[in-house]
Amino acid sequence: MSKDKVVVGVDIGSSKITTVITTVQNDSSVNVIGVSTLAARGLRKGQVVDIEEAVAAISQSLEAAERMAGYSVGTAFISVDGVHIESQNSKGVVAIADASGEITTEDVTRVIEAARAISLPSSREILHVIPRYFVVDSQSGIKDPLGMTGVRMEVETHIITGATTALRNIAKCASLVGIDVEGMVFSGLASSYSTLSDTERELGVILVDFGGGTTDICIFTEGSPIYCSVIPVGARNVTNDLAIGLRISLESAEKIKLALSKPPKIAVESGENGPAHKEDSDHLDIAALAIEEDLTRVSKKTLIDGIMKPRLREILNMVKIEIQKSGLGGLTPSGVVLTGGGAETSGMIELARHELGMPVRIGIPQGATGLIDEISSPAFASSLGLVIYGAQFQQEDIRLPLVGRIQVKGIFNKGLGWIKSLLP
Repeated sequence: MSKDKVVVGVDIGSSKITTVITTVQNDSSVNVIGVSTLAARGLRKGQVVDIEEAVAAISQSLEAAERMAGYSVGTAFISVDGVHIESQNSKGVVAIADASGEITTEDVTRVIEAARAISLPSSREILHVIPRYFVVDSQSGIKDPLGMTGVRMEVETHIITGATTALRNIAKCASLVGIDVEGMVFSGLASSYSTLSDTERELGVILVDFGGGTTDICIFTEGSPIYCSVIPVGARNVTNDLAIGLRISLESAEKIKLALSKPPKIAVESGENGPAHKEDSDHLDIAALAIEEDLTRVSKKTLIDGIMKPRLREILNMVKIEIQKSGLGGLTPSGVVLTGGGAETSGMIELARHELGMPVRIGIPQGATGLIDEISSPAFASSLGLVIYGAQFQQEDIRLPLVGRIQVKGIFNKGLGWIKSLLP
């Protein structure tokens, strides 16, 4: 393990906090050696609302993953989410510095910095500057201009920004836990690295990450993101509707929602003869779920068609409005890749195909080996994508200016914790 580089991702979501510890070899292959998932606390719709609670939850998840991996985490990539995330496209132009006209790394850095120089209010920070393609003189669509010859170079970039206060709160939580922020990554972008194929990115595809408190939308064309946004609703809203409709607690409603998402397993456990099997398939055995409320059996059709589908239809209509707002719906022949925990909700695929009028598939996270049994489901697309992103792009321009100040504090806290552990 000492020969391999260790990359750590901490996915801070609205409903769960997942820590993934991986080793990365020279060929950028990712091997998971530690993973831990805990229910999120102190967070709402991707943003910190109680720092103490959030720090405690992150710390527990981190320690559990460290025990599994046998590795003490010092730095990590952190996911960022919330309705404060916005995006825009920007161009940069520079003259080639070398007299021979050969494009160097410095030229590429200068042109990206030129594109980065956009007008932003003081309350916002740049999170990502992603080069989409370069133009050298009159030749367009260049992915990597290094070594080419020209006089003038342009770059088309996609810039993702976030609210300074929200980013600093996340960074402060990481600092108080005692880890240094190696990079902050937008959750929707992270999910794309574990679920989308190169062909889909090139043809044009829409990634919809249906999380607990938010729904992230990322539209890709020609291999790169061109539009990103966040909708402030998610799978938690479906749980709330079930809780209100059945007059039960949120915990019980979540159990029922998860049970409805796996109808074949419930049908198998039903009666052995034909009529009983059919009868049970139309009802959900609440008693088997061990919930506190005095419920025994309810109609699946009532729950799915009467309570869940109207809310899912509303969320999908909001996604459709965002796609129409972007004006890019006609440039995505690969359709929609639906991921996140909410993607597994009963009836989601058929409803999404009907409402969006596009081909839809479930995005299962790929691209890693090792201890991936726990995280091989759409709910962990962002968690796994975070470490894949970190493995591939550690040298890219992804660090925020505020990280430099937080690093010293994080190292100090880590050192202080180590000293305290030695004291009697």
